[in-house]
Amino acid sequence: MCIAVPCQIVAIHDSTAIVEVGGVRKEAWLDLLTEAKVGDYVIVHAGYAIQKVDAENAEQTLRLLREMLEREGDNQ
Repeated sequence: MCIAVPCQIVAIHDSTAIVEVGGVRKEAWLDLLTEAKVGDYVIVHAGYAIQKVDAENAEQTLRLLREMLEREGDNQ
């Protein structure tokens, strides 16, 4: 199973973005989303940004994932 996590673009250099989620940064190719800009949230798969996500949905998804992880930690 694959879970798509929204990442926020923090920098763009040519056709590569630096994306961040949970304080972790990585590179993602923007070849499929040439209209993406700094501040946008994107879904990254296999190193490529494949879809833009609006900020409200991205933040809601990230909040829910944090809550799930916190509950999992409480159950251990």
